[in-house]
Amino acid sequence: MVKIELTRKEGDFGFEAKDANGHTVRMDSNPESGGVNYGIRPMQMLLMGMGGCSGIDIVAILKKQRQTVEGFDMKIEGERETGLEPSLWKNVRIVFELRGNIDIDKARKACALSMDKYCSVAETIRRAGCEITWDVKVLEATAAV
Repeated sequence: MVKIELTRKEGDFGFEAKDANGHTVRMDSNPESGGVNYGIRPMQMLLMGMGGCSGIDIVAILKKQRQTVEGFDMKIEGERETGLEPSLWKNVRIVFELRGNIDIDKARKACALSMDKYCSVAETIRRAGCEITWDVKVLEATAAV
């Protein structure tokens, strides 16, 4: 069982969440609704969680395929529903940017396995009706200096 503790720390909506290992994250509402920019917005954190979840999957899959991942960046953009409460994610677009000695077909397969099969956060968001699209780019390995 996962255990999280949440404590209000700053202003009306500034919270700090802590897991059982002592890792913390700060959250807040936007200033337009009374927040003070104490931390990340909870819905943005959901996209960050999806990025972390899929990133772990993809690197693990590529390592098993003996691909050398020297760098990994992700660009995530999302659009939420308007005029609805709650306002869910409507669509999300991800660009995976991998760097290293990586076969592009293996990179695409690893991303597909993560996004379509292994990433629990992506599946959670998808089940709520969000369309998730993605692309992958493999950049050249950095030259040794």
